[in-house]
Amino acid sequence: QVHLVESGGGLVQPGGSLRLSCVASTGIIGFNAMGWYRQAAGKEREFVARMLRRGTTDYADSVKGRFTISRDAAKNTLYVQMNALKPEDTATYYCNAEDPYTGSPYWGQGTQVTVQG
Repeated sequence: QVHLVESGGGLVQPGGSLRLSCVASTGIIGFNAMGWYRQAAGKEREFVARMLRRGTTDYADSVKGRFTISRDAAKNTLYVQMNALKPEDTATYYCNAEDPYTGSPYWGQGTQVTVQG
């Protein structure tokens, strides 16, 4: 069983920055992909960003140019640097990893990001 633990959320003013971290209980290079999703109150969970095994990245249109996903394999950690935050970025952010053998997703418990002035 893979465990993912997110951290780094908090309260920030519009225009501010946060960096979220996701530490995995196992090596992360083996995953087909790792990424970030978010869920705002009353809304469905949505894709934010992901990094494929070979390092290719993909972003939701709403965060392109503001968010940057990265990883440190030596630390089993995935990051997302979030800049120029907007109130509409307020959500619980979840880390996701795709099992290389089954394709099944693993999820963290989430970390809350609140953007307000």
